[in-house]
Amino acid sequence: MSRDMLLWDETLFRDPQVLEIDYVPEDLLHRENQMQSLVYCIKPALGGMRPVNCLLTGPPGTGKTSAVLKIFEEVEKRSDDVVVLKINCQIDSTRFAVASRIYRKLFNVEPPSSGVAFRKLFEKIVQRLIEKDKVMVVCLDDINYLFHEGHADEVMYSILRAHELFLGAKIGVIAVVSDTGKLYRFDPKVSSVFLPEEIEFLRYNYHEIKDIIASRVRLAFYPDVFSKDAQELVVDYVDSIGDLRIGIDLLKRSALNAEKRASRTVEIEDVEKAYESSRLLNLKRVIMPLSADEKKLLAIIAGMGRSKAGDIYEQFHEVTGLGYTRFYEIVNKLAELQHLDATFSGEGMRGRTRLIGLSYPPEDVLKCLKG
Repeated sequence: MSRDMLLWDETLFRDPQVLEIDYVPEDLLHRENQMQSLVYCIKPALGGMRPVNCLLTGPPGTGKTSAVLKIFEEVEKRSDDVVVLKINCQIDSTRFAVASRIYRKLFNVEPPSSGVAFRKLFEKIVQRLIEKDKVMVVCLDDINYLFHEGHADEVMYSILRAHELFLGAKIGVIAVVSDTGKLYRFDPKVSSVFLPEEIEFLRYNYHEIKDIIASRVRLAFYPDVFSKDAQELVVDYVDSIGDLRIGIDLLKRSALNAEKRASRTVEIEDVEKAYESSRLLNLKRVIMPLSADEKKLLAIIAGMGRSKAGDIYEQFHEVTGLGYTRFYEIVNKLAELQHLDATFSGEGMRGRTRLIGLSYPPEDVLKCLKG
């Protein structure tokens, strides 16, 4: 057997956890300024005061969530009097889902599944915080999904004005928005109390990506496993896409490809083969939380191609039985999420016909829907 061949019980991975999606690195490279701003906002909570609210903005895969989790990790080490919680609004996209997540954190039990209004549930949450003399910091990650369901203002209003209704309530919000080309605006009654410290997470530049990828390679693999050329190709791919998460996934899949070949090193061919799967990572991540009807609409449009809204609706109604109002709402939501391109042409009896098409290659969408 060749010395370059990997034995069946050997592995290229020294610490595979480093390449998992929920891994938070010990040092968050090239995010020092953002981390300092977050510390400034949360530090008052450690002294028993309400924290300063934050708004984190920036493209996907630029470290926003990792920065929050890193800060929360430090807070939990330093104090038992501050409760921190990150809520993924892609998954918990309604006011009741958000309140339920907070309730579970504070009471360690599931909230009543029915018969309890959002406001009543939230009252129990605030009263618990006051009874236990706790300060709470809630991170609403991807808060734009609450806007799509029309729940963002009520959730924010309840949290931010809790101290006006309940003496001694101390809750702060970190709102995280991934840039989608749309500026989300809160109701004035929310904006007047939110007044956040705005923290921007710009895309990593080429040299920053190179540093981060090199750091993950050192931590995840045994020495000299990842060839220099293969590592540079990963950096090039990430630089072209702008999402570091795809690069981390690409490292993992490339090494698995090398192991499949029984190779002791990861080469360019392994990276190229892995890229087909990794490039769909972000698309799959944003499609999976969509409702069944929203996914059905994407599948219909993928099959029809760019078409008139009326023609697409006929197919959608046939498959789901839903009416035009709900169809219109789903189209608008998916367009805001930039999954669809829905524009008006000058055709039609009334001079305006809406043409709807996918923002991604149809074959990519269908692959993600199947996966």
